[in-house]
Amino acid sequence: MASVIALRELLGLNSASEWRKNGVPVAALGASPHPRIHPHYGVFSPLRGEYLQLVADAALPASLPADWVAFDIGTGTGVLAAILARRGCPVVLATDQDPRAVACAQDNVQRLGLQQQVQVLSADMFPPGQADLVVCNPPWLPLAAGSSLERAVYDEGGRMLAAFLGGLRAHLQPQGQGWLILSDLAERLGLRSRQALLQQIDVAGLQVLGRIDTRPQHRKSRDTTDPLHAARAAEITSLWRLGPA
Repeated sequence: MASVIALRELLGLNSASEWRKNGVPVAALGASPHPRIHPHYGVFSPLRGEYLQLVADAALPASLPADWVAFDIGTGTGVLAAILARRGCPVVLATDQDPRAVACAQDNVQRLGLQQQVQVLSADMFPPGQADLVVCNPPWLPLAAGSSLERAVYDEGGRMLAAFLGGLRAHLQPQGQGWLILSDLAERLGLRSRQALLQQIDVAGLQVLGRIDTRPQHRKSRDTTDPLHAARAAEITSLWRLGPA
């Protein structure tokens, strides 16, 4: 039976097929040749290594107990959960509400041999309980997604960012930290202000303990024909360290 599919969806399906088959090497997972993450269709591929390296390099919170627990909120492919496990976290609870992402993360955890440390859960945001470290890399642009393929990039109204900040304090151990990985691209495009972000943090009963920044290394930041080149070239991606106020 004949059917019609958008070209963008068809191209995305073809790319996803290649990524799932061959995998994407991730330097932040260590070793050489680098371990690979295998994205499934509709799950964001971790092609931008700079934000992954932030999580791999950031100093862990002081005085972590031997049995420390980390949450990875909106895990996608499971790449950040895998990085935390490779950094020695004995228990990582990784959540996602998309069944495709849950299946993808479980697949990658198995491929990397991290199933004793990482548990993937189907949940909208936080699992039950508290953690010593809670990591979240929400979609960076507060706009409506045009397709399922764009949901990891666009988050209408910044719903996930607001939900993460609003629920973080209740899910942190007293000396725990939340790591928010966020690009300032939305600020450069006039979609969100830095003051609005800081106000969200404050209203949530949180404080900024520190911030680590990195500059873009991806191909689009060097593409002068891209209409968003100026914003992409100047973009800064940050790991915000957050704690209870």
